[in-house]
Amino acid sequence: MKKIVLSSLVALTLGSVAANAGATKLYQDENGQVFTKGGEGRTAIKTATSVFSKADKLKFSGQAFIGYKHTSYDNYLTSSPQSDQQFEIRRGYLQLKAYLLDDPKSYYRITFDLKNNSTFDTNSLAVRAKYAYLNLNEVLPATSFEIGLAHRPWHDYEEHNSWLYRSISEVLIENKNSAHLSSSADYGVMAKTRTKFFDSDIGVFNGEGYHGTQNSNGMSLEWRFTGHLLGTAGHPEKNTYLDASFFGQLNQKHYASTANNVAGTSVTENDDLKFYGLHTVFNMPAFLVSGQYVTSTNTASAVNYVSQGAGNGYSFNVEGRLGSEHQYKAFAKYDNWTPDAAGTDSTYTRKTTIVGAAWKMNRNVEWVANTTINNNDNNQYGSATGSLTSSGTAYMLTAEVNF
Repeated sequence: MKKIVLSSLVALTLGSVAANAGATKLYQDENGQVFTKGGEGRTAIKTATSVFSKADKLKFSGQAFIGYKHTSYDNYLTSSPQSDQQFEIRRGYLQLKAYLLDDPKSYYRITFDLKNNSTFDTNSLAVRAKYAYLNLNEVLPATSFEIGLAHRPWHDYEEHNSWLYRSISEVLIENKNSAHLSSSADYGVMAKTRTKFFDSDIGVFNGEGYHGTQNSNGMSLEWRFTGHLLGTAGHPEKNTYLDASFFGQLNQKHYASTANNVAGTSVTENDDLKFYGLHTVFNMPAFLVSGQYVTSTNTASAVNYVSQGAGNGYSFNVEGRLGSEHQYKAFAKYDNWTPDAAGTDSTYTRKTTIVGAAWKMNRNVEWVANTTINNNDNNQYGSATGSLTSSGTAYMLTAEVNF
């Protein structure tokens, strides 16, 4: 009996676990499966093995994106057209918050993620840290601080207020077929201010992102300033809000970039990425509409050389919701990104169109079906990375799991 209860707690399937396990009432069915609620065929467990912690409270949660994708390529890296299909684990988060101080909004958070790791073999999943930071609440009036492997200012805001389908595509500045400028977490410190009419996130980071090669030559200043024009914020299926944001990044020598110039020689420099974005979103419980524009520069002294990330583009997305709890949804998104061209190279554009529908089965599971079309110009030599991006159409089915 004790082994069953302990293994269930360690597996983190029970949600929040108090330091005193007696505060959690547990039930068991005839197969030995453990539940937090009573029901038919379930009996109360009278004894349990305690979980000990030096924190006053522990909170466990998780998120997973489980999917299937079939892709038909129009141009597969200049080779013959072909297609592929596969089942995927696109994200597998497991998260712990330990509340260490008297303030209930101050905590230490660590989040682990699953990722394909070719070091073992093509299909192996490895566990890596996505977040590991200390959150200190109200260090300044209305302002808290994240210290460690923390959020960056923009991604989390857009994913919770504007583009709500990270399970199928990243935001414009992260998507590889779009701007691909910045990842969502990095080592540093970020100040988060929250008021009724104004939010801001301002941080100083290493600059390479949590999965990039760390470069000690410079730091990155990053920010988001958001005005809540109606005095309301967040909760897309509940609130009406109108937000306007200015965000960006000033990054000194954040990575060593290698690219070909027009003469065909390779140039390696530590680039200085600078990008600026304007974003607006209007949301009502029944629908959402959003748009943004981003421009980026990346300095380099080599003649006829264009650094990775230089360019400009825009994105917009819409969503409509039906049902008594807005559980039925239809959505569309369009990204357009034009990298700067080197020397006499031709400019090309990367275009991504997403159309889909979703059904929220309950608060834990949402199903998403969509089509993603990458329609990129044929002449792609102007890419700063010197590589081609495949055009094609992907058909996707995804289960987003939250607990």
